[in-house]
Amino acid sequence: MGKETGFLEVGRQDRVYEPVADRLKDYREFIVPLGNDAIRAQASRCMNCGIPFCHNGCPVNNIIPDWNHLVYEDDWQAALEVLHSTNNFPEFTGRICPAPCEASCTLNIQDTPVTIKTIECQIVDKGWEMGWITPQLPARKTGKSVAVVGSGPAGMACAQQLARAGHSVTLFEKNDRMGGLLRYGIPDFKMEKDLINRRLMQMMEEGVTLKPSTEVGVQVSMESLRENFDAVVMAGGAENPRPLDIPGAEMAGVRFAMEFLTQQNKRNADDDELRAAPRGTLSAHGKHVIVIGGGDTGSDCVGTSNRQGAASVTQIEIMPKPPVVENKALTWPDWPLKLRTSSSHEEGVARDWAILAKRMTGHNGVLEGLECVRVDWTNGRMEEVAGSEFTLKADLILLAMGFLGPTKAGMVEQSGVALDARGNVAASTDDYRTSMEGVWSCGDMRRGQSLVVWAIREGRQAAHAVDEALMGVSELAG
Repeated sequence: MGKETGFLEVGRQDRVYEPVADRLKDYREFIVPLGNDAIRAQASRCMNCGIPFCHNGCPVNNIIPDWNHLVYEDDWQAALEVLHSTNNFPEFTGRICPAPCEASCTLNIQDTPVTIKTIECQIVDKGWEMGWITPQLPARKTGKSVAVVGSGPAGMACAQQLARAGHSVTLFEKNDRMGGLLRYGIPDFKMEKDLINRRLMQMMEEGVTLKPSTEVGVQVSMESLRENFDAVVMAGGAENPRPLDIPGAEMAGVRFAMEFLTQQNKRNADDDELRAAPRGTLSAHGKHVIVIGGGDTGSDCVGTSNRQGAASVTQIEIMPKPPVVENKALTWPDWPLKLRTSSSHEEGVARDWAILAKRMTGHNGVLEGLECVRVDWTNGRMEEVAGSEFTLKADLILLAMGFLGPTKAGMVEQSGVALDARGNVAASTDDYRTSMEGVWSCGDMRRGQSLVVWAIREGRQAAHAVDEALMGVSELAG
């Protein structure tokens, strides 16, 4: 694959970012792509390594060595076909996936993995630029109808695959714009929303009917879907945020991360942000912001707070600080636990680890601070460190501590499907069937909060399972 000696001759080179001072002025994407010659050189580094661990590292099992070789050979259109054979939306994953494929790359043993994510992104971006990406119409219609509920990456992938198999597909979304977490949870500076819009246009041309502003379980009942469609796929995501049950958490200045991120995305789209703000509009401008939670959602809050003009941003995490470099002998080719610094962190934030939030403080319901204590982790058990108490100034605290599965009220309760021990919709990856006849489930609603790339995989696999159930056999790739 690639050039036999490419990895010996060419060093790793990745995309770069615009300067911090420039990118903080707006919410545009700020990655500077590599030129074609540089991308081809990077693709040449893909080794003929015998066992391509990147295949299993990638949740959608992208055929990475093949499209790397095609890019090296300057056959971009063929590379695009190979890329699309496993991934409906590589422009999404090429921007927001954490790239577990690169962690699994053989060259990552020496910390110089192939720039897989960058190559993937530029293949699909070139495909759109050249007009190679067009609707894929089915050879025939099956006469079967499917309702897919939830238009995030799992629902979109499932709907598109089923439409390409010839089924009549209707995609329901409770929000006024389609896209789910991609639309409202991912900041525009990480992924601009025109990328979603053009995929939705492609899907409509392929025959998918879009139903925004239609909440199943409220405007439309699950019973009516089961009566009017041959199959129903629940792909509503895991939207139930993990709360922080400590004194003072009821104050107006303490909010969930998704409230904050959704409002800004609505502003950027010139939408009515208050439709997603039952507790009032949010802004970090001039405020001392504390983000509780060290994951990607917390990082997105950091970047958004800085763009809104926060006076200061602090991010705390209850777990200990990860190692800067993982022990490759113990972790490779699996996804390692190590310190990850995002572009948002580079824009300005004070980060701290092994911190337990104890109490929010304020007067007359106005937030003023966060009382904390340092903790020590020994053998997996947490203990507070005596005498380590301190208080952080806070005007706005954003809770980014993950999610507890799907919202139960509405669709889930109406469906009557069984739940697993974690409160997710129970369905196996063998056939994605729920306990209710004619109802399937995929994505975060089934597996719990996860990555966009896992959602795409589950949407594709669920589409295969539904197609097989309706037709007896399926030619859809899982």
